[in-house]
Amino acid sequence: MNDLAFSPDERAAVYRAIAERRDMRHFIGGEVAPQLLARLLEAAHQAPSVGLMQPWRFIRISDPQLRTRIQAQVEEERIRTAQALGERSDDFMKLKVEGINECAEVLVAALMDDRERHIFGRRTLPEMDMASLSCAIQNLWLASRAEGLGMGWVSLFEPQALAGLLGMPAGAKPLAVLCLGPVAEFYPAPMLVLEGWAQVRPLSELLYENQWGVTQ
Repeated sequence: MNDLAFSPDERAAVYRAIAERRDMRHFIGGEVAPQLLARLLEAAHQAPSVGLMQPWRFIRISDPQLRTRIQAQVEEERIRTAQALGERSDDFMKLKVEGINECAEVLVAALMDDRERHIFGRRTLPEMDMASLSCAIQNLWLASRAEGLGMGWVSLFEPQALAGLLGMPAGAKPLAVLCLGPVAEFYPAPMLVLEGWAQVRPLSELLYENQWGVTQ
């Protein structure tokens, strides 16, 4: 065995967290202890970032009225999304797309302002700042699952409107409203699969060799 590898039990725990991570929409209230929340956010903060720019900013929403206003923005976008979906509109409106009013904690994950000055790793791929923030969110997701907490990523909002509501400076951009907290259970499969909205494609269809579209 590779001397740098984790023990079999440790490796199994890592792969279990990855396999059982779910985009949760159903929460049971409760709370997240301050020490636990700090530990989860520290896990997010340890994510890789291009040029070590650490573009992530997290805003904890502790004001109930502000939480309600964020939920209202999400609901507005939910309706607009349903209208854009055409014939799938009714099916979409039956889906539960967020748990903002039921979860223990709401966090807004955003890109910092003044990102243009960071050239390293972004000259040809400026979207690597978003990739870096996504890695931080994934760290938070996996750590939350390991701690027995659910997390849901809500992307149904108009970025400028949410940025204005949260007093973000020009150039900063919210990427996710994160619902975090205790859940009764974790979905046995992605919720959209369980609801018949979509199906997971096998890796074999998405893995190419040497040239685009060439499978093994």
